[in-house]
This record gives sequence, structure tokens and C-alpha cells, in this order.
Amino acid sequence: MKILFTFFNPSGGMQTLNRVRCQALHDRGVECHLLYTHPGKGQQNIPNIQTYITNNDDEIRGLLTREAFDLIVVCTDIYLAERFRGFGYKGPLVFEVQGLGTLDEAEQVISNFNERIHKLTDALLYPETTHLQTLFKGGFPSVSQYCFDNPIDCDQFGYTNYPAKSFPILGWVGRIQTNKNWREFLQIGQRLLAIHPELYLWIFQDDTLFEPEQKESFEQFVAETGISSRLISHSNVSHGQMADYMSIIGDSGGLLCSTSILEGFGYAVAEAMLCRCPVLTTDSDGIRRLVINNHTGKIYTRGQLDEAVNAALSLMHDPALRDRIRMNGEWHIRNNLSSGLYADRFLQMSHQLMRRRSKIERRWS
Repeated sequence: MKILFTFFNPSGGMQTLNRVRCQALHDRGVECHLLYTHPGKGQQNIPNIQTYITNNDDEIRGLLTREAFDLIVVCTDIYLAERFRGFGYKGPLVFEVQGLGTLDEAEQVISNFNERIHKLTDALLYPETTHLQTLFKGGFPSVSQYCFDNPIDCDQFGYTNYPAKSFPILGWVGRIQTNKNWREFLQIGQRLLAIHPELYLWIFQDDTLFEPEQKESFEQFVAETGISSRLISHSNVSHGQMADYMSIIGDSGGLLCSTSILEGFGYAVAEAMLCRCPVLTTDSDGIRRLVINNHTGKIYTRGQLDEAVNAALSLMHDPALRDRIRMNGEWHIRNNLSSGLYADRFLQMSHQLMRRRSKIERRWS
């Protein structure tokens, strides 16, 4: 079997998802290729997977003809799916959604894509996330739908013991954009610095992807609050190094803080947990598969800064609670979100769609 996965650019959670699932499916004898229509810094993290970076019609048409993919998964870009059909691809095509920003943004996207999804695709694929389930089941009752958790690389990515830092670290992963809610992270950090002036704030981002007006507001906030001396920004850290950073944050006595408004899954949260880094997060929907409050992490109400700060302090000051959450979090990821489980579910979906498409083709002939 030969499968093509596509997205706009290799960055963030999609870059992680594509790499991990390609590796998991390769272990089951499946040949996987990646197509990104635009370049991105995450290209550094793609080892030993056939990857194409092009938005050229002739090159994409040639790719489809040459490789004769058995299945194509198009994430978010419905217009690319339309191009595939126009170029003559007749095999099963899955339209995937991992996250579409805020709920209003997601509803608008789904409304705009409605006709094309019905016309072009054989199935919908999305993680077990309440708002995505509601949007798709309500909007596309006649389209086949598959809903299962994303995979985590529990074999190659995980905790490493390093000498502990002499200061606690509050970490954050995301783009400087509205949905990632960077301002709330800095507000929480500012309040914690008043209690723990030795604290450092570490931000991990792709500095080539941001909303310009949000970037300007971010820089203004940092300048006005005077936290720049305690703020360290890491850009485009390789995926392997992120495991080291998360391990270091966990052992520093600090934590990862996720402040997103809405998430389809939340790779940063899952990978932090796998590295024994305790997590404090908003209830951003997608994280409910990962964080069980006071068991595998801490959940706070978005916008409630006092609640967030108190939860962070409990993780920093209560060693028994902290140790329990670190161990429970790692166990939860390893036992419920392994890449092997994902491969089983994905292959079951693929075989069903290929059999169905084969029956349709026999009727046409």
C-alpha cells in the first residue's frame, strides 16, 4: 500500500503527526509519502520519508501519475483535494482536520468547504475532540467519518535525566497568534515572577509563522512589563531536542503552561507529559484526551489568572502532587496514545475505504 499525506507546510503539530504516523505505518509495510505545498522550518525533522515541497500543478500531476497512490489524506486544504481530482486521481481521498482555530473560525471554514467535501472526498478524519465531532457529525451526516486519537512516538521521544537547573522554568509552545493565547501565558508568568523572581519563561515557537498584529502586541507587552530579562525565546528547535527541553523543564521544578483557546489535539501537551514535565492547561477541548485534572495534569478556566497561578504554585510547591502527576501523565500517554494503536486504526480505515472504492469502480465498469 502507498499513501500520500498532505498539508500546507511542515510546521507545528502537523509536522509531528505526519512524521510519527509515517514511521508507524512504515513498520507495518506501508510506503508513505509527504507533500507540502510550501516550505517550512520543520523540514529539518523529516528523516527517511519521501517528501515533496511544491505547489506547481505540473509537478503535482506528475507525482500522482508516477506514484499511483492507493490512498490520499488531505489535511485542511480542500482546494488541494479539488486539484487532485482535477488531475485525474480516482482513488479514495480522505479529508482530515486537526484544528481550525477558534470555534467561530472552525464553523466558517466548514461552511465554506461544505459543498466540496461532499463532492470530492470519501471520508472525514479527525481526532476525538468534542467541537470537531459536533461540527462534522452535524454538518456531514452522509459522509463516512473516522475519529481516533493522534499517535505519540513513545519509543524515540521521552524523558532524559539532566542535571537540574538552579531555577524553575515555565514553558510555553505555540505561534504568536490569537488562538494560542500568548498574552495569558505572559500574564501568568508575570504573576509567578512576583512570587518566584528566579523563574524563567521559555517560549518555543516557529518565528516565521505569526500574526503580524499579534507579534507587535507581544513585543509591546514584553517591553511594557519589563519581563524581557526573564524571557527566553527558542525558535525552530528540532523535534529530538524538544524532548530534552521538556525533560529539563520538568526536572527544574517548573511546568509547561498551555493557554490555547481551542485545540484539536495538543501535541505539545502530550509530548511534555511523555517527558515527565507537568502540565497546566486551559480546557481547550482537544486536551481532554490527555489531561485528567489533578491526575495527569492541571486544568484551569481560561481567563481566570488567579486560578491558573494557584494551580501552577501547587505543582511547584507540593512535591507529592507533582511526582504523582508526572508519573501518571507519562503512563497515560504510553498506554493510550502509542503509534502502534494509531497504525491499527488507520489501516482499518484504509482497507475499508479501498474496498468501498473498488466496489464503486466495478459498478462503473
